[in-house]
Amino acid sequence: MLFRDQTLAAIALGEVTLAFRRWKRPTVKAGGRVRTASGVVLIGGIAVVEMSALSEKDSSAAGFPTLEALREMLGSDDGAPVYRIELIGLEPDERVALRGEASLSDADWHALTARFARWDKTAPGYFPSILRAIGAHPEVRAADLAAKAGVETLKFKRDVRKLGEFGLTESLEIGYRLSPRGEAVLEKLREHRL
Repeated sequence: MLFRDQTLAAIALGEVTLAFRRWKRPTVKAGGRVRTASGVVLIGGIAVVEMSALSEKDSSAAGFPTLEALREMLGSDDGAPVYRIELIGLEPDERVALRGEASLSDADWHALTARFARWDKTAPGYFPSILRAIGAHPEVRAADLAAKAGVETLKFKRDVRKLGEFGLTESLEIGYRLSPRGEAVLEKLREHRL
């Protein structure tokens, strides 16, 4: 679920509390979270609504100047239902703070190496090799890094996202870079020759 920067700012201020989308099936869950460049949008309830039931109050709560503007954004009826999504608010993305934590405790290091071991059961050393590749080639397209690693681009991107969950990588407009935490992990990997 994508949000414009202006909408994210309005969600943070509590001015936008609803979103409407026309989907074949929802891409978010009630009680879920959507990560964005501005933080994490908290999702409340989700319900299917009829276009005819939409009101000016709905359009205003969704950040649209008029009901007509909301209906125009949803487009004509293509058979996909319209979902009403409650937006509870915007909170900081904990990964951002984690990225800056370059000092690793022994517990952090053991937790990460245990995670790598679980992830690497079929290809030992694969996740550390991703960190090394990004460290050596920041801002290089995922497709190019994936080709060098001998994996499909979509798999590579999923695997980099796993590393991002631990604050080790940062996505850029093109490619990735290691966070300070990722640099610290890479240095530990070198020390331990993993």
